[in-house]
Amino acid sequence: MRNIFLVIRREYLVRVKKKSFLIMTILGPLLFAAFYAAVIWIAIGSVELKTVQVVDESNMFTNQFKDSESLKFDYLSSQIDSAKKEFQKSGANALVYIPKNVIKEPKSVRIYAAKNVSMELKSGIEDVIEKQIEEIKLSEAGITHKILEDSRVNVKSETISLSAEGEKTSSSGAATVIGGICAFLIYMSVFIYGTQVMRGITEEKTNRIVEVIISSVKPYQLMMGKIIGVALVGLTQFVLWILLTTSLSSVATNVMSDKIATEAKAVTEMQQKNMPANGMPGGNVQNPVAEVMGAISSLNIPLILSCFLFYYLGGYLLYSALFGAVGAAVDNDADTQQFMLPITLPIIFSFVFAQFVLRDPDGSLAFWTSMIPFTSPIIMMVRIPFGVPAWEIALSMVLLVLGFAGTIWLASRIYRVGILMYGKKVTYKELAKWIFYK
Repeated sequence: MRNIFLVIRREYLVRVKKKSFLIMTILGPLLFAAFYAAVIWIAIGSVELKTVQVVDESNMFTNQFKDSESLKFDYLSSQIDSAKKEFQKSGANALVYIPKNVIKEPKSVRIYAAKNVSMELKSGIEDVIEKQIEEIKLSEAGITHKILEDSRVNVKSETISLSAEGEKTSSSGAATVIGGICAFLIYMSVFIYGTQVMRGITEEKTNRIVEVIISSVKPYQLMMGKIIGVALVGLTQFVLWILLTTSLSSVATNVMSDKIATEAKAVTEMQQKNMPANGMPGGNVQNPVAEVMGAISSLNIPLILSCFLFYYLGGYLLYSALFGAVGAAVDNDADTQQFMLPITLPIIFSFVFAQFVLRDPDGSLAFWTSMIPFTSPIIMMVRIPFGVPAWEIALSMVLLVLGFAGTIWLASRIYRVGILMYGKKVTYKELAKWIFYK
């Protein structure tokens, strides 16, 4: 046990003291924040005003196209032929032609442009024309605009979980987002830190350092020390990222507190305006900040965090043992490719299956893939925010521990032989022989 601890200490300190680790740990949350800030800034600040000319021969769409921050509509009284001739000189971005018989032939609408028009602009123009034609046809049938407005209903339901503890408000949207994030973090960590274990073993084997180390440490102890050491490095980075992200979020909340208060006041005033004479609220207006916080509070955060920690460690230990066996079996990184596919396929399939599990968290596919040790770390983390029976979580954890124990045994049998094997191209048949060597 002392030797394993020494290897863990060495692997941990060597990686944590690297400049790359410190830089990525500090810059990671900042880079994510900068990325999303840049996306928002581009989405808001890069809007260009586009001019669209409209030639309406039907005279039914006057002032139906509304100006916005990005679009300005000019109605022309000239004929389409002369409008097309003057289009290039006008500097407009598009020319919309609506013929007289547009109601009988709605597909006769034409949009002219110097190059092309965006799908957003094209669909926006089509929507306006479609709605106007619909209203004209309904009016001819005796249905007024007021009747149409009164018939439109915005239904917004509230999800409530029924359990032995009673009724509890839940949020499917928040569960989907949290489950997806947890699954993605485990998916990435298994690849990143598992590969680190494999490359570290391959590097020591190539440099012949392992021949010196193996004289005082057993192969099994060396492999376990490397796996646990890298796992602690990953946990350290995750903890620091969480602390830094929480700190940045607190700072951002304090900076934006005035804006949030103003928004909440505006929402309250809007609710009062929508309140009819009977005193009952007539609008369905909610504070978006309070709605997000309520969605998050509806989840069992302690359970999610504890399960994330377990499945992160379980999934990493299971796959890193196999990555370590591959690193011990080959002489260089180029030879690892032939053995990587059987290991990475279950991880990739897990992430693909997760997309279907999000649609049906309690289906048979979700249940069985959350029990198989090779897929359970990702799939179970997708399911847990939606609510999973305790016996299913316990069974999945037991099977994951057994799966990890089995892969450790298998990897250690390959590791003890392969770590001192040089100059030989290893095949799957050769690996099978190593497992049963005494």
